[in-house]
Amino acid sequence: MTKVADRENHRPTAADRFGPPLVRPGHRHRLGRTAGRGQVFRATSDAHALRDAALGPVDRRATHRAFPPTDRQRGQCGIWFENILNQLLLRMTYEQDPTKRHVHYALTELADECRHMTMFGRLIEALGERPYKQGFVLHNLGRVLPLVLRGPSVWVAALIGEEIFDSIQRATMHDERLQPLVRQVMSIHVIEEARHIRYAREDTVRRLERSPWWVRELSRLVVGAGALLLQTVLARPEMYKRAGLDVREARKAARTNAHARQFRAEGFERLRSFLAEQGLIGGPTRVFWHLAHVHPDGTEVRLLGPST
Repeated sequence: MTKVADRENHRPTAADRFGPPLVRPGHRHRLGRTAGRGQVFRATSDAHALRDAALGPVDRRATHRAFPPTDRQRGQCGIWFENILNQLLLRMTYEQDPTKRHVHYALTELADECRHMTMFGRLIEALGERPYKQGFVLHNLGRVLPLVLRGPSVWVAALIGEEIFDSIQRATMHDERLQPLVRQVMSIHVIEEARHIRYAREDTVRRLERSPWWVRELSRLVVGAGALLLQTVLARPEMYKRAGLDVREARKAARTNAHARQFRAEGFERLRSFLAEQGLIGGPTRVFWHLAHVHPDGTEVRLLGPST
């Protein structure tokens, strides 16, 4: 009877609602690696448990102030992209030998991305916000891309979606003005995406070495179109409307904001330099980079860092 009464009088805590702490005091997040070719990794902490109990109940007003609409859009954009990536990984593993280490890694990454989508979704829920819905074109593009991308283009698309977000998050997650929950989510995502990016780079190089010329040209097209697309989905009209701004004036100000354009160009730089080394930036596809306000040669760009 006492236990029943205690349960009835118990007030849910942050740990009850959101799971156990992700990063305990004095505990470092570690990455384990299984032996064998393909370097299959496993994360020792569960990204599905999104909230750190030490934060206590979420202050939604403070979270709203510290997590502006543009960052909420990035969370929704991340869910959209990782849905596409998961479809690509599933189709890739379906055609291959399930005993191969590369297939095991792809399945491990797929599980990681599922946890990331859950993490972003629960973050949006904690903020008390509604997710931004993708428009007709982007929504259906997410259905088509997994059907047409093959070979190196799969990992090139993965790098566009992962590495640019990673650069931007690395530059902002150390800002103490951010709400702690947001900083924690960024930190978890950066840690777990590091091994995804490394593997995607290595497999891109391996596949390009044995691919015919037309596959390289297709990858160039995917790179350029992906860079332009990402610049588009990072800023949606709905976020300005929810912030109480005039949408037309806000979008005009964003397009002409030199600081915002420089920040995005810096976020693209690490990936751009890698793609250039692999010969994936050149020819007619350079026009896509100019349209995305990123110079294909990376001129006048400073690398993002915590001090930026």
